[in-house]
Amino acid sequence: MKAATPYQASEDVLQGVQADLHRALRGEVRFDAGSKALYASDASNYRQIPLGVVVPADVEDLVAAVAVCKRHDVPFLTRGGGTSQNGQCVNVAVVADASKYVNRVVSVDPVGKTAIVEPGVVCDSLRDAAEEHGLTFAPDPATHSRCTLGGMIANNSCGAHSVMAGKTAENVEALEVLTYDGARFWVGPTSEGELDAIIAEGGRRGEIYRRLRALRDRYAAHIRDEFPQIKRRVSGFNLDQLLPEHGFNVARALVGTEGTCAITLQAKVRLVHSPASRVLLLLGFKDIYVAADAVPHFTRFTPIAIEGLDRGIVRGLQARGLKSEEIALLPHGDAWVVLEFGADSMEDATRQAKAAERHFLAAEACADVTGFVVTEKALQQKIWSIRETGASAVALSIDPNKPDPMVGWEDAAVDPERLGDYLRNFQALVDRYGYDTCLYGHFGDGCVHARITFDIRTAEGVLKWRGFLREAAQLVVDFGGSLSGEHGDGQAKAEFLPIMYGPEIMQAMEEFKAIWDPANRLNPGKVVNAYRVDENLRMGPSYKPVTLTTKLSFESPEGDGMQRAVERCIGMGKCRSLDGGTMCPSFRATREERFSTRGRAHLFWEMLQGEVIKDGWNSTEVKEALDACLACKGCKSDCPTHTDMASYKAEFLSHYYENHRRPRQAMFMGRIGQWAPWASRFSRLANFAMSSPSLARIGKWVAGVAAERDLPVFAPKSFRASSAEKHAERGALRNVARQKVILWVDTFNDHFSPQVASAAMEVLERIGYEVVLPRKRLCCGRPLYDYGLLDEARALLSDIVEALADDIRSGVPVVGLEPGCLSVFKDELLKQLPGNDIARRLSQQSFLFSDFVSQAQFEWPALDADVLVHGHCHQKSLFGMKGETALLNKLGVRWTLLDTGCCGMAGSFGFNAAHYELSMKIGEDKLLPLVRQAPRETLVVTNGFSCREQIAQGAGRHTLHIAELALRSLARGQSTRLEPVSGCAEETV
Repeated sequence: MKAATPYQASEDVLQGVQADLHRALRGEVRFDAGSKALYASDASNYRQIPLGVVVPADVEDLVAAVAVCKRHDVPFLTRGGGTSQNGQCVNVAVVADASKYVNRVVSVDPVGKTAIVEPGVVCDSLRDAAEEHGLTFAPDPATHSRCTLGGMIANNSCGAHSVMAGKTAENVEALEVLTYDGARFWVGPTSEGELDAIIAEGGRRGEIYRRLRALRDRYAAHIRDEFPQIKRRVSGFNLDQLLPEHGFNVARALVGTEGTCAITLQAKVRLVHSPASRVLLLLGFKDIYVAADAVPHFTRFTPIAIEGLDRGIVRGLQARGLKSEEIALLPHGDAWVVLEFGADSMEDATRQAKAAERHFLAAEACADVTGFVVTEKALQQKIWSIRETGASAVALSIDPNKPDPMVGWEDAAVDPERLGDYLRNFQALVDRYGYDTCLYGHFGDGCVHARITFDIRTAEGVLKWRGFLREAAQLVVDFGGSLSGEHGDGQAKAEFLPIMYGPEIMQAMEEFKAIWDPANRLNPGKVVNAYRVDENLRMGPSYKPVTLTTKLSFESPEGDGMQRAVERCIGMGKCRSLDGGTMCPSFRATREERFSTRGRAHLFWEMLQGEVIKDGWNSTEVKEALDACLACKGCKSDCPTHTDMASYKAEFLSHYYENHRRPRQAMFMGRIGQWAPWASRFSRLANFAMSSPSLARIGKWVAGVAAERDLPVFAPKSFRASSAEKHAERGALRNVARQKVILWVDTFNDHFSPQVASAAMEVLERIGYEVVLPRKRLCCGRPLYDYGLLDEARALLSDIVEALADDIRSGVPVVGLEPGCLSVFKDELLKQLPGNDIARRLSQQSFLFSDFVSQAQFEWPALDADVLVHGHCHQKSLFGMKGETALLNKLGVRWTLLDTGCCGMAGSFGFNAAHYELSMKIGEDKLLPLVRQAPRETLVVTNGFSCREQIAQGAGRHTLHIAELALRSLARGQSTRLEPVSGCAEETV
């Protein structure tokens, strides 16, 4: 194989390409430093700075972009979701991101069981469209919520359900392709008569088919002899699809070519029946080898998925305190296998699973096997989440003396019947090199993933790594397997393909590439004529981590500091998922890579390296990307690696504004906790000014508030003021010895919605608590973080710790109402005051109202009501919704918890004039339409002040805090009915 050399273009050429692209495309052309930084990396070990980026508006725009690149003779690369792990979607080329616009499901044919799609469509979007007809697209990688069909076709992706219907190649019927030199045509299976006719037509298409037939005839014997006959042979090009027995299927021959031969414009894909009901059989084994030995037994029961997992990931999750609920579901053992059964009825699916369970739990069949059947969908999803996100969650080492587990030998495949012996030999190889690994994968197809503690940051470590890779490749070949069983070759495996294939096949693959792309301009240096495995490393020996002085503490089990925090993002891109969870609302609304958590993390990484983004904390590229971040904290919980973009944003802004003027919103919205108490003393005057059309218009402009927004109305009297007046009325409730709690009343519930705080106080007192307020007004400073005012925020937290110290030492719980404010005690407090014992205890003793009250031993009067619940982002991220739903159950209401992500308001974000349109687009994605559709008698409950404002202003519906709902329940019963509180304080504190 010829060694690859990176393309070099003069500044004049790049300027000409950029100018021509601007003229030719209706979509977006980006040659700025920020865009180059965003697309320099994917989920692999590799990094190559692109020449520029285009975001085509449609298929015709994509064609136009290629034509421009051809005129200037510059490389071109189409990119999907950017989740490739072998370096396929980074290159020194013009990179086209098809995921933003070229993403239609063009048609679904339920009779013919096919669909036509554009390359940027997300796998789950196609599956959702197919499910409307009881069909599905079977290949489903763990990244199915964000990987694109174009990327899956390029990599010949598989997934858990390839047992059911094969790899992507087996599910592609035809492709519309474009060559670098402009030929555009459909390809698919070709009879000999059709082949003759196409060749006779001449032209570029005829030439390609003529040369492909000649290649087939010349290398047919070698192809038949040397291609491994296993399900998961993904490495190399699918030259076997050109054989007569496979119908000279040019479409399937192009699947897996990783964008090196032709560009996919449209794909006709096969759909298969989707079992309506699914049941899991979860089995535990004494080790992963015994589990792998049992694969032939698993297949006897025809499950639609067979997934294996060893102790490495589970122990790693436990060491980090992650997914404890999910892990608790696992049966006894040190390795686990998930068998999924599907049928049109739950009864049939359960019957299949039970039959397999009886077999495997019978002592004479498999000794020491444990397990059970899982029918509940929610539990199934929890079990799958361990498999789909566990490896990413343990991607950083918590042992400073060991390198991070990483990709680099990720997805080899062998005959499933030889899997156990292969794994024993593979583990012996890992042990001999002194590495650690965790093993998991698609056992039914013999495909195994491994995250291994390679050291590629030193020259010695890279030399050792190369030696391991060569031996690992030879081991796979000795077992008749494929170097890649799912993720393709890219740069990570390509160098070692000659171990798998003889010189004739390697020559044939180079010729195949040259037939399609004689100029070698499509994704050069990948698969054939490839870069070495140790070139273009993102964090290789030249990587220099930097030490920064930060205002927030970035301590974690995996290491300290901003650089280590940014390394948490390994590029798997769950933040690009379009459905489910909270993160990342700005990406969902825009489909902009720079507005995803991954995109922002990559920009931070590049900023710290200083090669592409050179102005550090003054970077406009990072600032612009962060400007659309809602600081919703969804990434802190939803991201498998817990990338904490809200904290990175606050830290960055604190430095950026040292050299730049803060926006006027910082004074009015950021410091609302400081001026609201003064304004509320003149509430009538303040409300008049905010409601008068002329004054409000001026005031909004001055404050940077969107003209379309209604400003919140000050209450006639703050909660603290009215609470003092009612102090005597509550005195009778103190005759019984009670557990003391501190009610944390934030700025919003004090001055704008005091009825919430009043309801909370009354509920707490009625169920048996002595409720006190801090002796002086305190503020957590939550809005300050949105403008990088960290020093002011730290001073406020220091005041809180000092004022509450005695009560905190005494174990008094702090109960809060506003999730955004109380989240400061769970998150920012520990970053602002690390090592402060009172701060640590305050964090532990802080509870949201619903979490605290739901644990009280109290008989609630039933409330006859239908309730729609929207969770505040910070509540979902840091507290979860279990306490909320537990209290709703105790109240006896009929509730529905919406899977609505972020409301779009996010504190002051949605009030900002520059963010109004994005804020409403996020709200209109799910939340606001669902609220509008709800019957008028349905009660809408949400605890965040900003969420209530978004719903009121965007959907015209009144909302309740759950404290108000609880008070309604009490109003249905005895007005002073009390029950003694037993054990709750000790349990919660």
